[in-house]
Amino acid sequence: MEVVSRRDLKEMMITCAETIANNNLFVSDLLIAELKTMVSVAGDPIQRLSAYLLEGLIARLDLTGNCIYKSLKCNIPTGPKLLSYMQILYEACPYYKFAYISANSAILEAIHQAHCIHIIDFQIAQGSQWIPIIQSLANRANGPPLLRITGVDDAQSAYARNGGLEIVGSRLAKLAKSCKIPFEFHSAAMSGCEVDLNKLGLRPREAIAVNFPYILHHMPDESVGTANHRDRLIRLVRGLNPKIVTLIEQESNTNTSSFVPRFKEALEFYTAMFESVEAAMPGRESRERINVEQNCLARDVVSIVGCEGEERVERHEVLGKWRARFGMAGFKGCPLSVGVKGCVERLLEGYSKEYRVEEVDGALFLGWKGRRLFTCSAWKC
Repeated sequence: MEVVSRRDLKEMMITCAETIANNNLFVSDLLIAELKTMVSVAGDPIQRLSAYLLEGLIARLDLTGNCIYKSLKCNIPTGPKLLSYMQILYEACPYYKFAYISANSAILEAIHQAHCIHIIDFQIAQGSQWIPIIQSLANRANGPPLLRITGVDDAQSAYARNGGLEIVGSRLAKLAKSCKIPFEFHSAAMSGCEVDLNKLGLRPREAIAVNFPYILHHMPDESVGTANHRDRLIRLVRGLNPKIVTLIEQESNTNTSSFVPRFKEALEFYTAMFESVEAAMPGRESRERINVEQNCLARDVVSIVGCEGEERVERHEVLGKWRARFGMAGFKGCPLSVGVKGCVERLLEGYSKEYRVEEVDGALFLGWKGRRLFTCSAWKC
């Protein structure tokens, strides 16, 4: 009652998570009843986030977290409608552009002298990331190289596109032809857990660049089961002897931490995310912003809070942990150049001054109001 009397929503959410963790169902039910009157998808950032966190807490109590996560995925609109929501978030906040620009700049620096380039993208999505690469390679002084792109796909990306990888391949091939670049596209329709060398379309004497954009945290590791797909995939990529590997991930610790610390981490991280979305899309009753948050962020929140074990697919790690994993696989850190940071800084000129980019030990961090949110790092053999 003391906590409730202060009406501090963040404090009440944490207390509710703690009571659930301690199996104090009487108090948690009282808190949930009170919290339902305080949260709103049309409120301020903490009220909106808390609405989805509360949904995750209730699902956790009812042991229906995975069902709700799957339901959210199934209810997400497909094709053009979902793509429009993703495009709105892409334009409103710099998170995806940060990933594309920083990774592309690092890749171009690593393969600038290669005559036969093979990019393996483990989250090809719409293939938009590679449009600037194709355009840049077309302007090489000594002529364009042969460019091959292998797109690894999963069911969620195909669902968003409302079609298979042939859509991506056709679009990129058309652009490459207009730029007069020799180009081949190889589709690899499989999840990251199913990847093997025979499915990647490898050829001798290629300069290989591998891209991991916001995807490795979906791979289960040793904390989930004996099939450690996360480290297996990193070791498999090491065996390709790539010129460069780019990794873009959420700077958050939600993988192996116990429930209450994980809940607090999600609360802090997504508070910053929801604040940044509101800064770009003001108006509490904005249906457009509500749709973006529901379709692009809510299911991740529910997975982190409401699911456990193999059912939890959102398992983020901080860069320090990724360093350990890549180091054990035989990779060395490849510091991102001043030029890469400069590209990101120019990108942020078009956004809120609350965004910050910083370079730490060769990696780039993108943050909001002092909270690091995303990181880009590069790796070589």
